Amino acid sequence: MTTEHEDVRELLGAWAAGALLPGDEHRITAHLPGCAACSTEARRLRDTVRHLEGPPAPPPSGAPHVLSRAFRTRAPALRTAPHAAPYAAAVAGLQALLGELGEQGDWGTPVVHDWDVHDTVAHLIAADEPLALCLGLHARVPASSVPEGTPWRAAWAARTSDVIAHERSRTPAQTVATWRNQAAGLLAAPAAHDQELAARTAVLMGVRLPVGDHFLVRAFEAWVHADDIGRALDRLVPPPRVPHLWQLVRLAVRILDIALGPQAPTVALTVEGEGGGTEWILGDTTDAVRAQLVLDPVDFCLLIGGRRPPTEIPRGISGDSSAAHQVLTRAASLSWL
Repeated sequence: MTTEHEDVRELLGAWAAGALLPGDEHRITAHLPGCAACSTEARRLRDTVRHLEGPPAPPPSGAPHVLSRAFRTRAPALRTAPHAAPYAAAVAGLQALLGELGEQGDWGTPVVHDWDVHDTVAHLIAADEPLALCLGLHARVPASSVPEGTPWRAAWAARTSDVIAHERSRTPAQTVATWRNQAAGLLAAPAAHDQELAARTAVLMGVRLPVGDHFLVRAFEAWVHADDIGRALDRLVPPPRVPHLWQLVRLAVRILDIALGPQAPTVALTVEGEGGGTEWILGDTTDAVRAQLVLDPVDFCLLIGGRRPPTEIPRGISGDSSAAHQVLTRAASLSWL
């Protein structure tokens, strides 16, 4: 019964937007009359979708209501173990956003660095490749010419350049298909479904983490670059679902704590927003707390992702401001995106 309840909860967003797969409608209609919690959530979601859709006439700019259209057109996120679910959702969301463009869309719009939309998707092919190879999947593009032993940041940049150069000779549709198929391969891999396999560690991007955490890193990057593309095209890209967002926050805090090291001034970091709040003690845990820092989860993730400068992050600081600013500056320095 609990499994059925959780499965239905996962489908409510698609139900509210009219995007259920054939056969799932009956599961919703059978479950809602006997479950007050799901019925309340279903009404809230449907009201939200109606609000987002607005009146039936198109807005003055002619821009589509992207979020509701994306719900209808996106492929459903593949079912995985919890550690891979944020990546599955991020892939589905980005696929929906790219589907808005079509073959004649604004693929040449500048996004980040010197990349346009087409290049950014090509970058994601290169970015996902190390985990794909780690899991025994075949490369989707010509093999890397980057020499073994190259420092990871240099290797990362060189491989991105190679893949972008290759994909520029292909159509955006071909590039998207390559990225989508590689992502599908990752999500179909045994490690995306088996917690024991996901607990095994691997060194990717210069850091040793459980494979499950590397799936979260992939989710982080897919969402951030989807947000990059959305901003470039003036299209709304919502943050990850609340449970997924907090998975990314917890991963980011672990990586930040490692980067700060045990000798850093002791700072109490609180991340609080929708879904609750959690406090971590960073730096020298044997010393007294020198500063307290409070951040929003989305802002914190965008800081870690290099999309918010430390000086522009809304935050609450008390105590030693220099210790708090050290945490913010170190967090921003971690970005490789």
